[in-house]
Amino acid sequence: MSQQYRAYLIGENGVFRSAEAFEAPSDESALSFARQFARHGKVEVWQLGRKIAVLDSEQSPPPPPSARSGPILTRQ
Repeated sequence: MSQQYRAYLIGENGVFRSAEAFEAPSDESALSFARQFARHGKVEVWQLGRKIAVLDSEQSPPPPPSARSGPILTRQ
């Protein structure tokens, strides 16, 4: 069963710049999907009120193609 997640892009000043809502079957799958946003800077990944992780752009290689097919992006 999929869960709702959000990836928040954090600006240099620490303020949220944008957010992407998506669904994923697990935290690991959500993190794999959210890594694509880390190329633009630091990203916080949340599942409802629970912070999953903070991804730094330097530590986030692009996800493999198979990781992109799992979660479903739902723009809000």
